[in-house]
Amino acid sequence: MLPISRRDMLTRSGTGLGMLGLAGLLADEAKAVAPSVANNPLAPKVAHYPAKAKHIIHLFMNGGPSQVDTFDPKPELTKQHGKQAGTLGKSTERKTGPLYKSPFEFHKCGKSGIEVSEIFPEIGKCIDDICVIRSMHTNIPNHEPGLLLMTCGNTQAIRPSMGSWLTYGLGTENQNLPGFVVMCPGKPVVGPALWSNSFLPGVFQGCHISNLDPKKVIDHIRNANVGATTQREQLDLLNALNGMHKDKRAGDDQLEARIQSLEIAYRMQTEAQDAFDVNKEPLKVREMYGKGYFADACLTARRLVERGVRMVQVFYGGGQPWDDHGDIEKGHRNKAKDSDKAIAALLRDLKQQGLLDETLVLWGGEFGRTQTSEGQNGRDHNNHGFCVWLAGGGVKGGMTYGSTDEFGFAAAENKVHIHDLHATMLHLMGLDHEKLTYRYSGRDFRLTDVAGTIVKDILK
Repeated sequence: MLPISRRDMLTRSGTGLGMLGLAGLLADEAKAVAPSVANNPLAPKVAHYPAKAKHIIHLFMNGGPSQVDTFDPKPELTKQHGKQAGTLGKSTERKTGPLYKSPFEFHKCGKSGIEVSEIFPEIGKCIDDICVIRSMHTNIPNHEPGLLLMTCGNTQAIRPSMGSWLTYGLGTENQNLPGFVVMCPGKPVVGPALWSNSFLPGVFQGCHISNLDPKKVIDHIRNANVGATTQREQLDLLNALNGMHKDKRAGDDQLEARIQSLEIAYRMQTEAQDAFDVNKEPLKVREMYGKGYFADACLTARRLVERGVRMVQVFYGGGQPWDDHGDIEKGHRNKAKDSDKAIAALLRDLKQQGLLDETLVLWGGEFGRTQTSEGQNGRDHNNHGFCVWLAGGGVKGGMTYGSTDEFGFAAAENKVHIHDLHATMLHLMGLDHEKLTYRYSGRDFRLTDVAGTIVKDILK
């Protein structure tokens, strides 16, 4: 006869009455074993030093928007339009056509007079709250490693994402919602690796939301058969049993992640649906953002950070939508038209709600695009120089930082690598990027690898 566990014996004996008896005996113990704010890994933690920001919203224009067509105007590119870049010492890595001027006009905006492309008229009105970094550069001009480096600090798909590092280091203020939420209709090129916890405990993985319908936003979250009180009793028993199981298997991260996930799912049943229901906003606010998935995601991002969610990533779309190899004028104009109003509304809304000072907003893609044409009027990938912008969260507004060369091809002055951007963002969140580490496979890992310098000139 094969040996059976005590749990199996209690289940089988007396038609399961033994297990019911165990449930009663463990009732009090279950309350202690069930995760609480005191021992919950997502509970708020003390930062390394006083923070300027409490939350991050990353507006990810995946695919790579063109710097010279958005926030980095280049008059010399217009003058030299049609010439071969190689004759001017600015040849690209892959074969492209001649120099190609921007098809868009740039206008000075705000009191600061920063020039912004005509395709972003509403963002232009908010430019005095924005710091444009014009000297970004990254490692490789390919989407997969570029996406991974921007979101996870490494070109390999085995590293924790920025949101996972943040929740690992700081926890989150609202225990009834995930600390790290990712909104993307479908999946980007790399997929879930972009919001993965990797070797960090599973509870720090990003919660991917592809459908913003509040009734369908998270599948299978509501139990239609039993009420909340009965669910709580069942979960307490399950946590007690899992706790006993975990005690015999010290260091089982997958089991701990499962226990925490069950707890979060229970608590999310009411608050998650409320947080994602943008119809609860006044009509005037909804009209300010506009319509469509991206507009709703931007409004939801504000609703999440005001409820204490640590980090929200909003991907513009599945795949790589900003990857305009064929037609920059049509492609960029259409995507800007679809996103400009919602992004500006988010900045204004955060400011009106008193949240902008404590919420760091990042806009940008994984790299930029060439100053030369691909085909007739498209642009190829360019990792040597591109733009991102930051707003709120302790960053100076109404300024530009760094520059590219006269054609907008490569970062030239005050260069900023992705590691520098991450180090600066962590600093604003009160975290020392060199101290935020996790030991795995015999070495200490961090978001910024072995690099990263805080860009102090853009900080208030």
